[in-house]
Amino acid sequence: MLQQNVDLKSKPILITGAAGFIGANLCKRLLQDVPDAQVIGLDSVNDYYDVHLKEYRLRELEKFPNFTFIKGNLADKALIDRTFEQYQPQIAVNLAAQAGVRYSITNPDAYIESNLVGFYNILEACRHHPVEHLVYASSSSVYGSNKKVPYSTEDKVDNPVSLYAATKKSNELMAHAYAKLYNIPCTGLRFFTVYGPAGRPDMAYFGFTNKLRQGETIQIFNYGNCKRDFTYIDDIVEGIVRVMQRAPEKAIGEDGLPIPPYALYNIGNNQPENLLDFVQILSEELVRAGVLLEDYDFEAHKQLVPMQPGDVPVTYADTSALERDFGFKPATPLREGLRRFAQWYKAFYMA
Repeated sequence: MLQQNVDLKSKPILITGAAGFIGANLCKRLLQDVPDAQVIGLDSVNDYYDVHLKEYRLRELEKFPNFTFIKGNLADKALIDRTFEQYQPQIAVNLAAQAGVRYSITNPDAYIESNLVGFYNILEACRHHPVEHLVYASSSSVYGSNKKVPYSTEDKVDNPVSLYAATKKSNELMAHAYAKLYNIPCTGLRFFTVYGPAGRPDMAYFGFTNKLRQGETIQIFNYGNCKRDFTYIDDIVEGIVRVMQRAPEKAIGEDGLPIPPYALYNIGNNQPENLLDFVQILSEELVRAGVLLEDYDFEAHKQLVPMQPGDVPVTYADTSALERDFGFKPATPLREGLRRFAQWYKAFYMA
């Protein structure tokens, strides 16, 4: 196991995407657990999905006196530079991105602006205002339709099947270049299908719940022959916090230039679930929580449809490197995670 070399206590920490699902949960965890942490959250609070949900997450964070919120766009270089100059973050965690595979097919501009230009601005700011560690979100989508499973960070990932995936792979390449050129310690995290309370409404479990509650039909892609490595939000946050505290070591190579202080990890549950099984568990937990009636006819509201462009049949994380270096492996069972989501949904939308 690697030794911690970054102390989070009393340090300014910048979290981009702070109103987002992972970002808000990470901010909350740091504010609760790290003594005197100064958390600076940045988010554009765009309307890609229900803004009320983002505002709800921010209200939870604004209860903490050590939380500072900046509303703005990652692609605004002057804003990013000002933020780094003013707050001098020692650790930066870039979780801001335009998410969603299918949306990238209809709205490509948003992905170039946020995921490429925005991340470039963060890298430039880290170059001119050195940080102890830059941690950034990549995605399991970089594996494309790789046949070898489980997916390992050692695998070749040169065949993205969506623009979203291509931007995430680009982030990894950009971070590696900046680590090499400017000795910026960077760690990328490939997240696998994150879910949980107050999550993203565009994700299947949330979207299915909304539709079933409204009596609409849910579409199950690839006729249900899909597997996803569903990873509960608390496990994702635990992984990020551990990784934040261990920056890749700086060293000089034979060429007199830095050996890139660069690392890459998968964070997934290491247990892919069949989509039909997932829908069955979700439906049981929605009934249990009182979101749906006990006699709800699920079969009448299910439609099996072909695969969508940009989708892949399976995601499956090899988490052995994370276990080796950090002694941690996500382990929340799907039923437990969906139960917590269903209970939250009932309280948030139906109380």
